[in-house]
Amino acid sequence: MSDQSIVFLLISTTLVLFIWGRVRYDLVAFMALIAGTIVGVIPTHGVFSGFGHPAVVIIALVLIISRGLVRSGAVELISSNLSNFTSGVKTHIALMGTISASLSSIINNVAALAILMPADTQLNQKAKRKPSTTLMALAFTSILGGMVTMIGTASNVVIATYREDVLGSPYSMFDFTPVGLIVAISGVLFIALFGWRLMPQIKDSELKDGNEEIRQYVSNVLVTEESPIVSKYLSHLDDVCDGVDVSILGIIRNDERLEGEGFIRNFIIHANDLLILEGSVQGIDEFMKQTKTHYISDSDSDFEFKHTSLIEAVAPPFSRSIGRTATQLSLLKLRQISLLGISRSGRSIIHHVRNTKIQPGDVLLLHGNNSHLESAVKWMECLTLERRDLQIPQRKKASLAISSFLIAIIASSLGYIDLTIALSLVVIFYIATNVIPKIDIYRSIHWPVIVLLGSMIPIGQALQSSGGAETISNILINISYGATPVTILTSMLIITMLLSAVLNNVATVLVAAPISVEIAKTLAVNPDTFLMAVAIGASCAFLTPIGHQNNTLVMGPGGYRFGDYWKLGLPLEILITVVSIPTLLYFWPLNSIPI
Repeated sequence: MSDQSIVFLLISTTLVLFIWGRVRYDLVAFMALIAGTIVGVIPTHGVFSGFGHPAVVIIALVLIISRGLVRSGAVELISSNLSNFTSGVKTHIALMGTISASLSSIINNVAALAILMPADTQLNQKAKRKPSTTLMALAFTSILGGMVTMIGTASNVVIATYREDVLGSPYSMFDFTPVGLIVAISGVLFIALFGWRLMPQIKDSELKDGNEEIRQYVSNVLVTEESPIVSKYLSHLDDVCDGVDVSILGIIRNDERLEGEGFIRNFIIHANDLLILEGSVQGIDEFMKQTKTHYISDSDSDFEFKHTSLIEAVAPPFSRSIGRTATQLSLLKLRQISLLGISRSGRSIIHHVRNTKIQPGDVLLLHGNNSHLESAVKWMECLTLERRDLQIPQRKKASLAISSFLIAIIASSLGYIDLTIALSLVVIFYIATNVIPKIDIYRSIHWPVIVLLGSMIPIGQALQSSGGAETISNILINISYGATPVTILTSMLIITMLLSAVLNNVATVLVAAPISVEIAKTLAVNPDTFLMAVAIGASCAFLTPIGHQNNTLVMGPGGYRFGDYWKLGLPLEILITVVSIPTLLYFWPLNSIPI
């Protein structure tokens, strides 16, 4: 078998495992890297060269700087006091979308969404709208904003540094701006004016108290000896349950679960019984107050109940809790908090909550001491769904954080200093001035993305060196025999979009970029036009919740299902295709010489 065939087999297997999703993408990429080295298509001396690649360094530095801007309060200055301007859905989406896209152009778009999602949820609560009305729009606009600059999204960083490998010089910070800005503005306007109607619409029968979202959980509460419901029939709680919209699913007594509405209604409640409740956070909390019961997990009867509260937090794809259970995380033993419930795509997990593996986008109902909750949510790398700052912003340092970052960007853009060095100096300055504490430096970096990128770069280079990219480009050109370069450019954009629907955008770029360059060489046209098309296409992950981390992040809080995304995503991608092709041809003409 030739090296080219081996590379094709290696990449196709890797892509299948990415789509399958049962094994973490960073582990898949790393295994592919080692396998490629063992079979000889990746040279031993270059097996770990990807981890020292400028793209990896830039992405890590941008993530640290993003954390510093948040901690300094700089981002809060931008996103605060929004409620005065978001009366209607269109206005809300237009304003939040503009802010989201703007933030995403200068900080990592996942960080931008994490910052704005609690504010978006609270604004919806004030307006008595369900979060599903706007959260998908917020996720999509944050992705659109990442297209505007080189550091807005990891895929742009990869494209910029890849250009240096094949054409001798990288893209600069704002080379992406002419096309990316027009595409982003068009996308935000479309979503705000028309697209929001294509998002999931909640029927009136599913709402309570106007349009307020009711997210259901299943939780256990402990009947104490002081509770007024001791020695009463369970049926006597009907009025309480109806008043707070809570259902009693069963009783746990002496470690035996008794359930069935008709079966348990005539049971007499004993002290130390566990009642299995289903309801909203507010409903369960009110039930506890009226019956003087306590929140409790499956095995924490000695839990300290004083000064405790509930909090909802969403598990992002990069959270350390993903793929692990509450028991494996030792939340109760080490963090002194309980996982009471999990809401997954709008549906509650009913059985064995503490032994259920947490998935990206899950909304977790956590209970514990206030201080323990804050530290635990931070440790789990989850995001609260209310404005509950886990770290008090150092607002007096906001100007320092913003000015130093802007100076670095301007100096780099004018060619006075390399971008990697400029960003490194910003990180050093942040550490020296305590804008970001030393302990948060490594926590700021999403290591799975770093491992993915460091592993996939040598594989992408193998695709190029083995002639695989040239072979694929020739196949695509032969299939498109007689088609104009513009048609082939459009096809490359669409193919990249489709790949990004199921693959991480970094992996999409590393596969599509070498192919696009070979197509440009074969057609004897400007490769920059094709590289920019790949950059746009890789960011257009709007068809599925797995194409981009931001889509996954809003899935649980919005109660979205897998099939909800394409309804807005497909028209949006069609619009982007129509807008981006003429814009690409204007700013990056096919017949021009690469810069």
